Amino acid sequence: MKRDAIISWTLVVAAVALSGVVYSMLVYGGRPVIGAIFSLFIGMPLIAFERRVALPRFHAWLHGLSTPAFLLLSMIAYYILILAGYIAGGTVLNLVGAISEPWKEIFILPWNVVIYTFVVTGTITFILRVRELLGRDIFTNLLLGRYRKPVQEERVFLFIDLVGSTSFAEKHGDLRTQQFLAALFTALAEPVRRYRGAIDDYIGDAVIITWPLERGIKHARCVNCVFEIIEQIEGNSGKWIAKFGQMPRLRAALHGGEIITAEIGVDHHKIAYFGDTVNTTARLESLCRSLERPVLISEELAQRLTLPPTINADYLGEHALRGRGQKIGVMALTRVRESAANLLQARIVGQPAE
Repeated sequence: MKRDAIISWTLVVAAVALSGVVYSMLVYGGRPVIGAIFSLFIGMPLIAFERRVALPRFHAWLHGLSTPAFLLLSMIAYYILILAGYIAGGTVLNLVGAISEPWKEIFILPWNVVIYTFVVTGTITFILRVRELLGRDIFTNLLLGRYRKPVQEERVFLFIDLVGSTSFAEKHGDLRTQQFLAALFTALAEPVRRYRGAIDDYIGDAVIITWPLERGIKHARCVNCVFEIIEQIEGNSGKWIAKFGQMPRLRAALHGGEIITAEIGVDHHKIAYFGDTVNTTARLESLCRSLERPVLISEELAQRLTLPPTINADYLGEHALRGRGQKIGVMALTRVRESAANLLQARIVGQPAE
């Protein structure tokens, strides 16, 4: 589990336990430890379910229902989870001698506990969903007001575009195309989280991903993210073909440099990025088509990071980009075949390849 996930779950566990302490002090006037333990038994299964950690298939099925059926079955599922947690917590505490209530009371769930649990877990889930909707970095920065005034900083940008989306739409229609894009963007999400990036925006069939420069170039996160996305799609080619009749083909471009970051908007707030770096990345992605290379990186960014042994960089010279006066050095990135990667790694560490 990555550091960010550990921190996130630690905060959630602490919030749930604290809510139990508060409830115990308000209702019983004491026993904060008992309240915290009960709260964890009752609340964490709900949080885990909402975060798709527990029962992910049932969660997906539930969210695919019509609204009336979803609401009814959700309430039933939540009640069962709360009851199961209440019984489990009471049983454990009774067995260790922490409480001495009659066993029959352990199996009777008070309605004030149900209501309080719904309020607490609902609030936590709402915050997590807003954070997920906006993105971890954007959510935090909006709360802190970091970009209320424009800030000059360095960032890495990754533009990913779906190849052939127009022809797919002509063949299958707009609804099917939207489903195809939704599945693709869902597939992108986990590699982006794993490599600590943030999805800034979706523009038609393209997605913009960004990192603070130091975070993005450390361990070549921005490059590894691209190829993990491609590898994940290729690894599930059978599912893509079975569901949509084809596998997504992507074009991607990486560039980094100075930009201006600012919070804009009145009714709808957004953190926006301004500057030549963003435009250059977009133009570089367009260059993928004419150069017939799926993944490009600016020479400037490539020189600031260390590529992993599994990635090969091919220098393509300097190219003029539309709307940009100066030419830019361009490199094409490709994956090294496994046997070649093992040989290269063996040469680096001075050991024979397997």
